[in-house]
Amino acid sequence: MRKKNPSIPAAGEGKRGEEGYLGYLLRQAAGAYRLKVERALDEFAVTQAQFAALTMISAYPGISNADLARLAVLTPQTVSVIVGNLEKAGSLVRRPHAVHGRIQHLDLSESGRALLKKCRERVYKLEGELTAGLSAEEERAVRRWLVNVATADAPQP
Repeated sequence: MRKKNPSIPAAGEGKRGEEGYLGYLLRQAAGAYRLKVERALDEFAVTQAQFAALTMISAYPGISNADLARLAVLTPQTVSVIVGNLEKAGSLVRRPHAVHGRIQHLDLSESGRALLKKCRERVYKLEGELTAGLSAEEERAVRRWLVNVATADAPQP
């Protein structure tokens, strides 16, 4: 005799709720947030990965594709596609490295900076919604915890 499939709980219930594994809950939260960002930036035809790339290039002008992959937590192959698409759209420019011919520096163009500004407004609004119920101290604690999770096994410089 076959057992009935248990009903699948909604997000926030059962193992998808407070009783779930932290790793799963982080993944679930990241997926939900990614979807919100994608929807918020859809009008600009920008994905969350492209937004991350634009943000990191703005913060660290002149970085290479390899640096961008590490900073944006993306594969080199994904970064290559993103950089190509952003360059075709006129949002970034590549400059050759002074010594290493194969390395190129990435910088935002004027239109890339304008696009990032519009995207940031949308993402800041989402982040405000995420933290709406938190005090400043609680938000700092969450940010600190997330950084600790991300850097726990990272090699120290």
